[in-house]
Amino acid sequence: MSAGAPWLPQLRPWIETVWVCARPDAAPGHAREHSLPSGAMHLAVRLDGPPLRLYADADDAVGRALGPAVVAGARAGYSIKDTSQPAASVGAVLRPGAALALFGVSAAELEARHVGLDELCGAGAADALYERLAAVADPSLRRRAFEDFLSARLRPVRGLDPQIVRAVRQLDGVAAPLRADDERRVAAWVEANGRSHRRFIAGFRDAAGLSPKRYARVLRFKRLLQALSATPRPDWAQLALDAGYFDQSHLIREFREFAGVSPRAYLAARAASPHHLPVVAPRR
Repeated sequence: MSAGAPWLPQLRPWIETVWVCARPDAAPGHAREHSLPSGAMHLAVRLDGPPLRLYADADDAVGRALGPAVVAGARAGYSIKDTSQPAASVGAVLRPGAALALFGVSAAELEARHVGLDELCGAGAADALYERLAAVADPSLRRRAFEDFLSARLRPVRGLDPQIVRAVRQLDGVAAPLRADDERRVAAWVEANGRSHRRFIAGFRDAAGLSPKRYARVLRFKRLLQALSATPRPDWAQLALDAGYFDQSHLIREFREFAGVSPRAYLAARAASPHHLPVVAPRR
């Protein structure tokens, strides 16, 4: 897979990463994965395989098929994805505010949802993008075509407060995300913003898709996954404190909520990527 910052500079305020991925090897059996939250929205186009299939829960044997191009909103929980029939793909990790800039919708409207690109920009535009990407095999040409599509979608963003965008990005950059009992940073942002607490929270969700507290919890979990990838035999109690949890029990509760498994089960699964956890599909 080739991935990196957008080549087109006008996309960089809105797009964190663009990727182009050849079709990976098929997983044995009817494999699934838990797609774990990262705090970001994603746009992905599957090119030479079946559409994305998602499952409501572990017992869902049928699932729901989506179109080839899907926008995944920010979420504070895992989704269950079919990985038995992989496909080549092109996609992007979206920055806060990108939903408004690219599609004219609040990120809050996309929270915890997978929405077809045709619903956001029309079937004609979505079909044209798919056909253009599928017509070329060269990864560089695919990436250029994808970035050209995104660039053409950019529009002036109205109603997105720059101070709220800065607050989101400051939260992205802090070493230790908000603890459950720490309201001071949010209160300071509200005061600097000059809005009521309710309006600030609504503006934050418009940009990031989650409330500040939920966004901070997901970022803390994301950093925990990064720490686990570098620590195969962690000291759980110390790791919990270093990551910003009250204690080990707090870490385990949130890990189960966000990953659907315990931390030890996560490590035992030996995920190839921190946010893509392989799981066993139920027998049909």
